[in-house]
Amino acid sequence: MKASKHVKRVRRHHLRRRGAGDLNIIPMIDMMVILVFFLIFTAVFSRTSILELNLPAANASVPELPQGLHLEVIVRDGAIDVSDQATGVLKSLPKAAAGYDLGGLAEYLKLVKARFPDNQDVTILLAPAIPYDVLVQVMDTVRVYEVPGSQGWARVELFPNISVGDAPT
Repeated sequence: MKASKHVKRVRRHHLRRRGAGDLNIIPMIDMMVILVFFLIFTAVFSRTSILELNLPAANASVPELPQGLHLEVIVRDGAIDVSDQATGVLKSLPKAAAGYDLGGLAEYLKLVKARFPDNQDVTILLAPAIPYDVLVQVMDTVRVYEVPGSQGWARVELFPNISVGDAPT
């Protein structure tokens, strides 16, 4: 049986167009290989620093604490207050035009640490409008301080156990 002219023309048309609608994914695979290599290569050089914080749970009750110093550092818009939960404000460091007095905070905390050497805990309370950068600077100031040593600067711990919360209004 012989095919008609119309059938022959349709077959030729389909043979010419075969593969024209296929999706070429080889360039996409090449790009993914390059991206995976780049991400793995840069992940080796990225270094993250993690600082453990004791955040209060939403439904946790306050445990019974022993008598002594319960140090709080309250960061407000105009000052940093160092206080004890039982006695109140111990020292207030007003904010200057250049920013918060973190050097004065470190010096006062050194005196507190000398008087209470076994105390490791501090609570940092923040007012709502305090930037995150200020929180990080205060945490670094409260956690350690640097002293000159025989081989450069040495870090000494002040209050490494940090809890964070909202300042009372």
